[in-house]
Amino acid sequence: MLNKINDLVEKVQQFHADSAESIEQFRLKFLSKKGEISLLFDEFRNVPAEMKKQVGVEINRLKQLAQQKYDEATQQIENIVSDSDKHDLTRPGEAFEMGTRHPISLVKNEIIDIFSRIGFTVAEGPEVEDDWHVFSAMNFPLEHPARDMQDTFFVEKASNNEPNPHDILLRTHTSSVQSRIMEKRQPPIRMIFPGRVFRNEAISARAHCIFHQVEGLYVAENVSFADLKQTLLYFSKEMFGPDTKIRLRPSYFPFTEPSAEMDVSCTICGGKGCNICKGTGWLEILGCGMVDPNVLENCGIDSKKYTGFAFGMGVERIAMLKYQVRDLRLYFENDIRFLRQFKSAY
Repeated sequence: MLNKINDLVEKVQQFHADSAESIEQFRLKFLSKKGEISLLFDEFRNVPAEMKKQVGVEINRLKQLAQQKYDEATQQIENIVSDSDKHDLTRPGEAFEMGTRHPISLVKNEIIDIFSRIGFTVAEGPEVEDDWHVFSAMNFPLEHPARDMQDTFFVEKASNNEPNPHDILLRTHTSSVQSRIMEKRQPPIRMIFPGRVFRNEAISARAHCIFHQVEGLYVAENVSFADLKQTLLYFSKEMFGPDTKIRLRPSYFPFTEPSAEMDVSCTICGGKGCNICKGTGWLEILGCGMVDPNVLENCGIDSKKYTGFAFGMGVERIAMLKYQVRDLRLYFENDIRFLRQFKSAY
């Protein structure tokens, strides 16, 4: 048996690794459970008692030698692979593909830029809000049916399932930032409030449960509806072009009185009618109105001294018009084929 061990020692010492495959073959032959060394341990039980110590020492020496040879060969191959992976600094560099901002970000930034030219500053607030700042301060009484106009995602709801100023929810509009600003500041206030909002609505080509808004607020002395109309006309022409027309239709919002919805002439069909404007040639982009005196009083502003107007628009709807996108679900799908179309729009 000693002769067999010596033969295996000689074979192990003569091994030279030339590939990962040859190293694996070496491991299988000598170090695996069915390898030569394992077979020696199986034969060890038949060795005479007086030779067991000597044979045992030689088998262990063989095993240690084979393991050392395997480790050295493995390290050698890894070093060769590592060297081959080093970059050749003389090779031409690989071009990096330039990205761009998301179309929603592009439109939001453009809206902010347009209003900043006429003195509006920007304020932001939390997306997880309390009922007071989202509804109650904005003239939504607890029992008011207007609360049903906005399907809300609640985070913490009162146990009796009744509206509660302390309920925690995902904001349904950025008007919550308006209420926070008016609580902390006295007029004049001229600000816009961009942000993401959430409503429990069915997802379609024209609606989504997540969308983005930019709301505006101007509170000062002697602010009139004429100021509101001229502000929105200026915005529409700057955003969609000098030939853009607007129309104001009477509407209802709890936080403004009088209230209106504003349409712009559809730039997708040129006013001829399409599936986006439902064949009317007009597309609603925002709601607006004079701030209800109750809202001013709720936020600590003297409604007898100050008046104001407010408006709120959906960024996705404006982006549909600006880029002629017919399905706003594309904004949320991260389809690279869609996003690449905005590469030049910086």
